[in-house]
Amino acid sequence: MRRSTPVFLLLLSGLLSVSLVPADQSPPTHARAHWLSPTLIAWPEGALDGQAASPDSRDALTFRLHAAQSADMTVSAEGVLGGDPIELTVRAGGLPDALSRQFPHLRDALALELPALEAEALRSALRGQLLVSASDVTGQAVEVTGLQLPGILDTLFPAEGPLGVTYDGARPDFRVWAPTAQSVTLLRFADSDPASKATRHDMTFDAEDGTWSLEGRRAWDRQYYLYEVVVVSPATGRVETNQVTDPYALSLAADSTRSQVLRLGDADLAPAGWDELEKPPFEAITDASIYELHVRDFSILDERVPPVERGTFRAFRHADSHGMRHLNRLAAAGLSHVHLLPVFDIATVPERRTDQATPDRSFLSALPTDSLEQQAIIYASRDRDGFNWGYDPWHYTVPEGSYATDPDGLARILEFREMVQALKGSGLRVIRDVVYNHTHAAGVTRGSVLDQIVPGYYQRLNADGAVENSTCCANTATEHRMMEKLMIDSVLVWARDYRVDGFRFDLMGHHSRENMLKLRAALNALTVEKDGVDGASIILYGEGWNFGEVANDARFIQARQGQLAGTGIGTFSDRLRDGARGGLYDSHPSTQGFVNGLGTQPSDFTRDNGPGDATLAQWTDWIRVGLAGDLADFRFVQADGVERPGSQVDYNGSPAAYTAAPAENISYVAAHDNETLFDANQLKLPRVIPMEERVRVQTLASSLVLLGQGVPFIHAGQEFLRSKSMDRDSFNSGDWYNAIDWTGETTNWGNGLPVAEKNQDNWGIMGPLLADPLLAPQADDVRTTTARFAELLRIRRSSPLFRLQSGNEVKARVSFHNTGPAQVPGLIVMRTEDAEGDVDLARTQII
Repeated sequence: MRRSTPVFLLLLSGLLSVSLVPADQSPPTHARAHWLSPTLIAWPEGALDGQAASPDSRDALTFRLHAAQSADMTVSAEGVLGGDPIELTVRAGGLPDALSRQFPHLRDALALELPALEAEALRSALRGQLLVSASDVTGQAVEVTGLQLPGILDTLFPAEGPLGVTYDGARPDFRVWAPTAQSVTLLRFADSDPASKATRHDMTFDAEDGTWSLEGRRAWDRQYYLYEVVVVSPATGRVETNQVTDPYALSLAADSTRSQVLRLGDADLAPAGWDELEKPPFEAITDASIYELHVRDFSILDERVPPVERGTFRAFRHADSHGMRHLNRLAAAGLSHVHLLPVFDIATVPERRTDQATPDRSFLSALPTDSLEQQAIIYASRDRDGFNWGYDPWHYTVPEGSYATDPDGLARILEFREMVQALKGSGLRVIRDVVYNHTHAAGVTRGSVLDQIVPGYYQRLNADGAVENSTCCANTATEHRMMEKLMIDSVLVWARDYRVDGFRFDLMGHHSRENMLKLRAALNALTVEKDGVDGASIILYGEGWNFGEVANDARFIQARQGQLAGTGIGTFSDRLRDGARGGLYDSHPSTQGFVNGLGTQPSDFTRDNGPGDATLAQWTDWIRVGLAGDLADFRFVQADGVERPGSQVDYNGSPAAYTAAPAENISYVAAHDNETLFDANQLKLPRVIPMEERVRVQTLASSLVLLGQGVPFIHAGQEFLRSKSMDRDSFNSGDWYNAIDWTGETTNWGNGLPVAEKNQDNWGIMGPLLADPLLAPQADDVRTTTARFAELLRIRRSSPLFRLQSGNEVKARVSFHNTGPAQVPGLIVMRTEDAEGDVDLARTQII
């Protein structure tokens, strides 16, 4: 930051004035005003403090827009120096209704009108540095701020058609959307060698849609490229020359250093038989049963996979591996879909095996089961090893290179398709975990792509113009036209060119309902005749949580729980999960649930405000709601003895039920994040409970998911007591805590205390549990649990009564006994009958 701290504080407070500000200061880095249309700028009233606080004071202010191509404007006692000022007028009545609806968070903003500008003058202004100032009658600057531009860019530059590399015959052509760039140059490289020199090609700007394009040459196929974008960056306040990969890249050099020129339809990028690949039969979404799996976890320990292919896409080709034999058995029992944690290009794993740190597994194995040493060793190498969950998007439409046997170029494409082909050959469809709600980075830093091409557009900004990061990283703004287009275009590539059968949206509540409906329509338009896939059979679901800057529909109608009823798009339901496990974010071992002792087997650990017997009836109603597909209008007798719809069951201040159809209910008791089901039960069950009963508890929890209405979602290893040594957030905890042993000889229980970063508060409780040999599952326990899980899958598949497709069917066929205040605690009796009155009676009872 080039200006002094005192001036910065004055700018933030809105008290900038002649008497307080020295001459020739750098302009503010904040951007509190919004350019929404060719003739309208919005300046939220909260950003106009101090002398501009009252309407009477505002009437005496003079507002100006300042533009400079060279980004050399300064702020002085006279206001903004440099650039070309344009006087603005206050619009009576504020923003027009259409803009208030489009930008609800700006509805109360001051509306400033511009005079009509010539098209070229308008485009020129948008390619430079922009400021808005407010000055009083003496000429003193009351406030100076930058501008947020997404509104005007969406209005002026609605680019349609394909972006990235497309082919005209054998000729590759290039097109990138960069309406604020002063120039864009294609840097072409003969290969991926970092030492190779670039050949420069100027690109042509289309003033109508904001794209830059270039006709390539046939000889450029399979070569590499970057875009050199000259653009004003709000992050630095300067004109930057960014050399950046293509956000529409389809292939990359190792570690994402360059994009590669290719077309996915080339024959050498597909395994034999790819064009004739038939998907396993699938009729209705509620027929799905989903198994969440991480590519590296799947095979990194599998000795039946060649060492070079362990932890890669190619490992799935080995039908006789321990992992594939296990998946085949689950598929034979009724499993339908494998959900893969992120497999796009991620920013947090070195892609070459030779660059990855690999802790000594034999040394770790020799340490005590409650030792501190394992976690310290793993933590020290956490950012250099080959493991990460992968929620760190770098390029959305390229398979991750660390999962390929060669991360440089083509192998990742071919091998991803080999994985899909192998899974479908086993009767399993494939779902991808997608993360369009954020990017790994923004600004001009490593891992930032979108924000280096159109700064301040693709990321969602806060009131000061800084990038929001409520999702963990740099939030994206799919409410903006071109970010929405990127998301939909990317999903269509995975559906059409990689034959992916479903998409799980990370933090889907940060997208709009409109985003998801447009995507649903785009997928539905894919046909077998035209595209090789039936888009209507592709599943959409995601995390419908309500938080952050978009919470409660602050910026748009969110794609969250309660907002998607009737769309067929699913959301994870935390109702049944919390009732079964005993809450999730409250990880204290005394917070028990239906399956692990609430009201019947008190925890060894107590605290004053922990839930007790009175909670069991309410939480059992949460489970009943989940078993009935989370249907808002499903009626049953609730804990107080009154018959009401599920929407009137209270879930921490929200309706427990919110769906219109069972397909919208993604039912689960465990997922990749937070403790595994087995670890949660280990923490919450009394220590005296023998392992035989712990196996029954595991099966009981799985039965709530597999025998209820909706779409069951299973965390890999839930069927065989998988542990992460009680790590509640293993996203960067390495293979040691995450890898799966499909032989059942080990479960990762007793791998030492978990990584301190997220677990240290519970070490005092965890240590004695990990050290107790009676709490360590044996191979027979693993086999028993797996067999019982497979039996539940077979039961679910055996009758359509467990897979009802409509809300009306559920209301007509499902009912509950043992409800109300006189119910037997810990007992759920669910009756499901067909049209003739034949009954499948499912009884689930706590042990």
